[in-house]
Amino acid sequence: MAQNQRPKSLLDSLGEEIIRILTPVSICMLLVVLLVSILNSSSSLSVTSSIATIAYSETGSDSSWDKFIGALLNSLVFVVVVTVATFILVLFFYLRCTKFLKIYMGFSSFVVLGFMGGEIALFLIEEFSVPVDCITFLVLLFNFAVIGVLAVFMSKMPIIVTQGYLVLIGMLVAYWFTLLPEWTTWVLLVAMALYDLAAVLLPVGPLRLLVELAMSRDEDIPALVYEARPVTHHDSASRPVQRRIWRERQNARLDSEDSSSLNSDLNSTVSIVQSSHNGARIARVEEGQVSERDAELSAPLIDRRIDAQDGMSTESSMLEGMGLGSSGAIKLGLGDFIFYSVLVGRAAMYDFMTVYACYLAIVAGLGITLMLLALYQKALPALPVSIALGVLFYFLTRFLLEVFIVQCSLNLLMF
Repeated sequence: MAQNQRPKSLLDSLGEEIIRILTPVSICMLLVVLLVSILNSSSSLSVTSSIATIAYSETGSDSSWDKFIGALLNSLVFVVVVTVATFILVLFFYLRCTKFLKIYMGFSSFVVLGFMGGEIALFLIEEFSVPVDCITFLVLLFNFAVIGVLAVFMSKMPIIVTQGYLVLIGMLVAYWFTLLPEWTTWVLLVAMALYDLAAVLLPVGPLRLLVELAMSRDEDIPALVYEARPVTHHDSASRPVQRRIWRERQNARLDSEDSSSLNSDLNSTVSIVQSSHNGARIARVEEGQVSERDAELSAPLIDRRIDAQDGMSTESSMLEGMGLGSSGAIKLGLGDFIFYSVLVGRAAMYDFMTVYACYLAIVAGLGITLMLLALYQKALPALPVSIALGVLFYFLTRFLLEVFIVQCSLNLLMF
């Protein structure tokens, strides 16, 4: 007997894709923890001077209150700079300076791979006494950086190469963030989680404005975003853009009085969640009757199951679920990679039990974010829940370990 199958929900079909996105996140965090463990004791390393420490430079003689106020000032300056930079990105994208943005992003990637990566490589060479001459090192470093830029932005390469370079870029930036003063690091993590929340959800948030502009033009935004599955490239003259497809279907539904004739056309489910320091987000596209060729898309972010009997979706719901997606895969912005890794890297400076607790908290935060997505049917950033749980678990673990150590010491003294 034929029965109507219940449509798959977001939580029913995310298993394999979640593993595909958790694997690179875990690798990035592991590499940062290893770098911190190897290089943290090196005398050649020092606290870096950057935008994140422009307002206040922490010293050991400062009181805890002074460090907290200084960390707040540093975080405020950093968030303001990031906000201004994102609005400038929106302006350039509005003016259709897409080539300039791609060149800028490529140059930024080259700087990260060539300069940050080169300095970390020098630290590792010194630490392990690797015999290499200057010319060979420079040639290898230059080729490494150029291939990375080409893999991420400029040419078609195997997806594993692109994914590997994206993880390396996230690892390098995250490691340099771990060199910030401790108070500044923790306050900055919380501040960036709050910024991410506002930038994605507020009507005037820069990331939301950027995505809405991209959707209105049927264009992709040049950004550092990790994709769990390969992108299927199609000829631009023949490929349909799915956000146009669902928009046309929505209009057709509004014009039609016969709801039964729309069930086969409106049975595409799209769900994406996006979040980042640079527009970093999680994205998921699940297709019903849209063909594989139609899957080269930039589509609504949320799990929107359009049914003719449910009535018309509101314009606000459509605007809240927007983003970058292109190949039917979960996408996670490198901003999330970076700040997750900063958290576990900072925890590695204490002990590995704290690292394990923070890692579990971050993974749990990703899962909670996806559950909230399915529950509220609304685009959510990936950073706030994971960072909140990670920071909470860090300080709880440190407190409990310190209490345990003190208790053990007292017991030993008593005997």
